[in-house]
Amino acid sequence: MSDRDYWHGIADTLAFPTHAIIDGQKVAARSGNTFASINPATGKVLAEVAACGAEDVDLAVSAARRAFDVGTWRDMPPVARKKILLRLAELLRAELPQLAALESLDMGKLVRDAYRNDLANAIDILQWHAEEADKVYDEVAPLPPGNLGLIRRVPLGVVGAVVPWNFPFNMAIWKCAPALAAGNSVVLKPAEQSPFTALRLGELALEAGIPAGVLNVVPGFGETAGQALGRHMDVDCLAFTGSTAVGKLFLKYSGESNMKQVWLECGGKSPVLVFPDCKDLGAAADQVASGIFYNQGQVCSAASRLYVHTSIRDRFIDLLVERAGHYRPGDPLDPASGLGAMVDANHASNVMRFVEQGRKSADLVTGGNAVTVAGAGSFIEPTIFAGVRPDAVIARNEIFGPVLSVMTFDDEAEGVRLANDSIYGLAASIFTDDLARAHRVSEQIAAGVVAVNVVDPVNPAIPFGGFKQSGTGRDLSRHAIEKYTSLRSTWIRYRH
Repeated sequence: MSDRDYWHGIADTLAFPTHAIIDGQKVAARSGNTFASINPATGKVLAEVAACGAEDVDLAVSAARRAFDVGTWRDMPPVARKKILLRLAELLRAELPQLAALESLDMGKLVRDAYRNDLANAIDILQWHAEEADKVYDEVAPLPPGNLGLIRRVPLGVVGAVVPWNFPFNMAIWKCAPALAAGNSVVLKPAEQSPFTALRLGELALEAGIPAGVLNVVPGFGETAGQALGRHMDVDCLAFTGSTAVGKLFLKYSGESNMKQVWLECGGKSPVLVFPDCKDLGAAADQVASGIFYNQGQVCSAASRLYVHTSIRDRFIDLLVERAGHYRPGDPLDPASGLGAMVDANHASNVMRFVEQGRKSADLVTGGNAVTVAGAGSFIEPTIFAGVRPDAVIARNEIFGPVLSVMTFDDEAEGVRLANDSIYGLAASIFTDDLARAHRVSEQIAAGVVAVNVVDPVNPAIPFGGFKQSGTGRDLSRHAIEKYTSLRSTWIRYRH
């Protein structure tokens, strides 16, 4: 059996989860409304999913609040919470092929990437945060004799998590794992374009032993379910990954409701600087190509702005064009394919509008076309523009597709200035073999994650998040749990 036949065989046996998870039950939306989940590689409807609205969100938040107040999960010994979350990781890992196929069908992701990288890494991250549950230490303040000052880190209560369509399972884990490890209850809203793996996460959480009401999953549209969660008066914290425009709406919703904490991981236009002292330009080109073409460029930290030193410009562009040839669109369920489908036809059209603007203002080096695979689907070729002006639309806006803008710089100071010339500050990469330059430039780049000789590395021990309009707060690492806890100070004076 070929690898392609193996994955198609798994896809043919899948049962698509379609119901919300509220208070431990799989339920339809109260309105009875559904929305179609469509395979973007074929255009075919996979299933009709519950379209939750404000009433469903209210039920989920109420269930989460009851669960938190009763304290079954909140007051559970941390080591017991850890064991249940580790059990959940085991259940997820046992279904890894099925989850990878679900994600591939749902949003067009290459099943190879979903299986080997995205979902496997997310389960590792769940395990990392599970182990953190019994390692959150409190503090004792240095007060005068006769006084005891306790500083405790306590769960916030009800956490709303709104996650995007590009990494549906990953982002659900990035939000839910530390929030649950800290003892909170969670209401998770997956994107309407890709709800399946989040819904399966909710089902398996119950099987693992997470009490009813502690993890609720409400599929639905952003303007209904998402807004209801953002405006809800009984949500203590809202964590969001998505566009900067929608992130600003959640800040507005917070101010208009109960001033809930809002943690945002938003858009990006990540720069890459390639210096002439980089000895292995081939390895650098490998990283840059992966950084813009992985997941069809639908990555908030995609390396979409390339600044290459003038002296090596032509040679480096040739290397990139060669590598772009390995990223040709194909069947997402075929591990031999280089690129999957865009998440839907509407998004593909938006990306192509940027490509058309690029044709008018820059030099199209390769790609630039929307294509089909086997006569169907929403696919876009890997696309590279050279001669891009720093003020061009394709150099300023987040395209969220496999489109790279190549620009040049003449010296280090100019490179840093150009890299920082953006409203975003999520990630950046530097390629150099000069250690002093690596330190010097990385200190000057206005980004939350700066990588040297690699693009977009992710590890649960390293915080991920941005500066400027790329958001606030951090996912991953021990710092993530800080978003879902608050400090409680207790001052005790002894009676003598």
